[in-house]
Amino acid sequence: MMNNKVPFQKPYANVHDLVMLLQSRGLLIADSSKAERYLEFIGYYRLSAYMHPLLQMPKEQHRYKPNTTFDQVMMLYRFDKKLRLLIFNEIEKIEVAVRSIIVNTGSDMIGNPFWMTDAGNFIDAGKFHHTMGLIDAELRRSREDFIVHFKQTYSDAYPPAWILAEVLPFGVITNIFSNIKAARIKKSIARKFGLQIAPFESWLTIIALTRNSCCHHARVWNKQNTIRPMLPNRMTGNWITLPTDMLRIYFDLCIIKYFLNIISPNNDMKAKISALLANYPMIDIAAMGFPRGWENEPLWQ
Repeated sequence: MMNNKVPFQKPYANVHDLVMLLQSRGLLIADSSKAERYLEFIGYYRLSAYMHPLLQMPKEQHRYKPNTTFDQVMMLYRFDKKLRLLIFNEIEKIEVAVRSIIVNTGSDMIGNPFWMTDAGNFIDAGKFHHTMGLIDAELRRSREDFIVHFKQTYSDAYPPAWILAEVLPFGVITNIFSNIKAARIKKSIARKFGLQIAPFESWLTIIALTRNSCCHHARVWNKQNTIRPMLPNRMTGNWITLPTDMLRIYFDLCIIKYFLNIISPNNDMKAKISALLANYPMIDIAAMGFPRGWENEPLWQ
């Protein structure tokens, strides 16, 4: 295999030069000083992700479509930010519910408050060891009153599952779930959400990845996912019927909505999405994976 890598040689450019560069490529900028301020406080590299959809083909030539404005770039940027906040707000409810069900089901069926830190309950010893390293780090770092209180009051090496779960990141919780040895416990947890084990695990991964994108302020509106979610062969809740690209954000929104319909049947997620889209009529929702007539799907009723 030939190594055709080259050293990075692009010099740093200041915001004034960047505005001139964008203008030379055909981007219409009404107020240069305002554009410079945005580039200074948001960053050219972050904003370039929102400029890219506005380029003509072939995009390598860096020419903007006729009449493309810097305001359109900022509109896309703001829309994406609001979409991330909406998603993050909904995922929080799912996280809390999944955490609670895993903790309670495990504690009840295993009959041991300390089951999360007992190697006997898990299949893969290496994975368990890695999880324990993360648990130790979180407990060392935690300044939460209830952790401090536990350490000062009790002689046990670790808090019980329901206390521990409150300081563990969602990704660690999902890893603990996937490593549980007893299939009946995993089945019982997945069934609470009307799914089989494998699709439940797959969907938790998608939720964790989407949540991380939102936390790190990464672009979500037209991004393609790298992991293909699994489709359940049966599910208790309503689902979608129209064909759609499973790697687009719309499918992630459907997964989030599915969980919400179980956790909080009267949720207003559809109204929030519809209001956001109505405020940004310029957005190409097909680029997000929305099929025509999505709002009439059983899932969204």
